[in-house]
Amino acid sequence: MSDFIKNVGLLILLLCFGTQVQGQQLRNIIDSSLSSAQGESVSLRSSALDDYGFARRLFLDLTGRIPTVSELLEFVEDSNEQKREALVERLLSSPVYARHMQHTFDVMFMERLPKKYIPPEDFQAYLRKSFTKNKPYDQLVKEMLSADGSVTEMRPASRFLLDREIKREETVRAIGRVFLGRDLQCAQCHNHPNVDDYLQQHYYGVAAFLQRSYLFTDPSSKLVSIGDKIEGDVTFTSVFTGEDGKTQPRILELPEIEDPQQDAEPYAVKPDSKNRGVPKYTRRLKLATAMTSPENVAFRKNITNRIWAMLMGQGFVEPLDMFHEANAPSHPELLTAMATDFMSHNYDVKYLIREIVMTQAYQRQSEFMSGDAESDRPLYLHGTMKPLSPEQFAWSILQAVGMVEKTKLAVMAELKKESSDFDAADAGNVVLIEEKVDAALKSQVDAIVTVFAGSNAAARFDASANHALYLLNGPEVAKWLKSGQELLLDNLLVTENNEELVKEAFLAIYSRLPDAAELKLTTEFIAAMQGNREQATRELVRTLLCSAEFRFNK
Repeated sequence: MSDFIKNVGLLILLLCFGTQVQGQQLRNIIDSSLSSAQGESVSLRSSALDDYGFARRLFLDLTGRIPTVSELLEFVEDSNEQKREALVERLLSSPVYARHMQHTFDVMFMERLPKKYIPPEDFQAYLRKSFTKNKPYDQLVKEMLSADGSVTEMRPASRFLLDREIKREETVRAIGRVFLGRDLQCAQCHNHPNVDDYLQQHYYGVAAFLQRSYLFTDPSSKLVSIGDKIEGDVTFTSVFTGEDGKTQPRILELPEIEDPQQDAEPYAVKPDSKNRGVPKYTRRLKLATAMTSPENVAFRKNITNRIWAMLMGQGFVEPLDMFHEANAPSHPELLTAMATDFMSHNYDVKYLIREIVMTQAYQRQSEFMSGDAESDRPLYLHGTMKPLSPEQFAWSILQAVGMVEKTKLAVMAELKKESSDFDAADAGNVVLIEEKVDAALKSQVDAIVTVFAGSNAAARFDASANHALYLLNGPEVAKWLKSGQELLLDNLLVTENNEELVKEAFLAIYSRLPDAAELKLTTEFIAAMQGNREQATRELVRTLLCSAEFRFNK
């Protein structure tokens, strides 16, 4: 495709955004753009998800867990034509949405790094509060890149820099990957050997923002924070060519940021053994504004691509941290237009998520149509099967076996004891209940995440023997599947009809009803073990929990 045609396509999309006030929604622009790219393959698109499939996918993507049976059936049985959009709005407004975003962005920002100076739970609480308020993404990033740990209420936000000890190798790479979509590690000693547009000056341009910063330990409180000095420039030499270079702070190809003329007294607080250095002009504080500047197109494209990948299972650019000319987006005009629209909506994360999940593309089944084939350039003819993150898996298995609902009922009973007029439907109490449920289940969630995340810093995980052994022989799973616990097994055994028992098990675990073949096979299995119906039911539940279908968001 010629550059002229590409530019015309981009112009058309941008003009569409200009007419959104006349009714052109982002969701429709996305579907229209994808349909155009699909061309003759449009006939191979998968059909739309049924209500069961849509509910499960949406709950996993927006709340990090599968729906309860009551939530599922309430949605399926609703005859309102606008019920899908209504469900989206309800979930985006729920406290569990904020919890899921907390987990998702914590892994993206910190990659499961252990505590050094900021407790991970403090940073997670900061993220949760931010997503509860629907804080604009650019504001969130500004806070994280500006916080130095000296201000109590903003100290959790400093974890991104402080717990990496602002070491050049760790911090510059993280900034490039997480906020720019570029892994600049191999541009540290020379221009990247395989990526022509990753230059040494890009790596050191980011490093220059932090070159004058250092860790300061308060002699009284022993609190570690970030101090700054007025001296310290960045120079570099290519180990390939021997050529020397120097750069002021800069983001990629954007202009260098020159230091202003210094005052006669450049410090608000001079650095010494007892005082953290606070210059009147601080290079480090320019990083946040430069990163989120409208001129930095890479910033908005990167986060748009990441949110798209979170919901659609694959980014326009893959890997997510390898934006470069030779690895162009699969749909460059659409990514540019979406990123521009996201910025024009003040980086409203809920807005972008809402528009993506309401597209036809998001709501397609994951099954391939005949003749469909995967390629390096995804056409989004069908949904993409996404392995559950460790956090999604933890909350979903606790939901499936009945631990979440049991805990919630216990929490509400305790709150009613404390106040006879307690109203569980009150908005403030809904948040309170979820917070208490989270606290009560934290140790169990953490234990599952530890098993299924292991040393893997990625949000997703691959199945392993340890995972299988945990589900088959783990003491926690054995306890959840033991009778007398007032959990799923007891609820199923109350049902005398085997077919109804199977249906209830499928609804609780798969968020769907069994098909005819599944129903026949499972009811025959239970009937064959009628002498030990409890054991047969336990094996049915364990089999469903261990299956690939439960393991994936499809």
